Amino acid sequence: MPGFPIDVHMSEHGLLDSIADDVRRGLNAPQKFLLPKFLYDEEGSLLFEQITELPEYYPTRTELSILTDIADELMGRVAPQEIVELGSGSSTKTRMLLDAGYKAKTLTRYVPFDVSQTIVESACVELQKRYPNMALHGVIGDFERHLGLVPPAQGKRLVLFIGSTIGNLEPKERQALLREIKKMLAPGDCLLLGMDLIKDVAVLEAAYNDAAGITAAFDLNGLKAINNALHADFNVAEFHHRAHYNHELNRIEMHLYANSAQTVHIADLDMKVEIAKDESIWMESSHKFTQETASAMLREADMTLEAWYTDPLRYFGLALATAS
Repeated sequence: MPGFPIDVHMSEHGLLDSIADDVRRGLNAPQKFLLPKFLYDEEGSLLFEQITELPEYYPTRTELSILTDIADELMGRVAPQEIVELGSGSSTKTRMLLDAGYKAKTLTRYVPFDVSQTIVESACVELQKRYPNMALHGVIGDFERHLGLVPPAQGKRLVLFIGSTIGNLEPKERQALLREIKKMLAPGDCLLLGMDLIKDVAVLEAAYNDAAGITAAFDLNGLKAINNALHADFNVAEFHHRAHYNHELNRIEMHLYANSAQTVHIADLDMKVEIAKDESIWMESSHKFTQETASAMLREADMTLEAWYTDPLRYFGLALATAS
């Protein structure tokens, strides 16, 4: 039994039900789509770790460099007694802030929130050794459904939603999520929101079409994950990955294109899907922002941009916001 509580609001069975609903909806749509969550099974998570180390993929290392530069100033400015991190994963980047808060003796609790119980438990075991006097409280759930189940605050709170995950959501979904996050903030509490910024299209497209083909393998693994979870028979070898920038909507779109016509059977859903040659399945969007669009997005959710942090190339941005 771990020495910290773990609240489980999404079991493996509940996750399968959610996957089934999303697959049924996405593969019956006129433009077939699957949600980014399908990309992050165990194999997908390992592939994504490789992506973060690719020379073309700047977001992870750029955000980490910003967090490293601002950690002491930010934690002194906000002085949170607890940090709640949405989509915490292995909590690697967060350690910059945890180190600063722990050293300042202001931070007393960290609440990692993620869909994977294994990853949260593993991270908490490591963090317990690193910060023996800090309380840990893991929460397992879907941040679009279970934010209301985060344990009550124990003092001033900083919510982290970093890693540019906000960019994977469509505008209506973003607003719904930000309004739920706002409910977690008492007066004086803050949100730190990470987002990728608009930049040269060649840089953007290279980041999602890397020369080593790791992003392609990551994308294709989404089909393997559905084969495994729902006993489907996608012929994964008959798809290829391509990402492109949509100038009108300021987003990267990742698609898998069928090399040949396929009839896919999804046994657990008693479902048959016809896919034409050259037809695509839209796997992920990654919206890009400016300081101005970030501020407008926060205002629409009744939050106020208090500080803006970026890197020298202005590739990535971190917005510090409070509830209006």
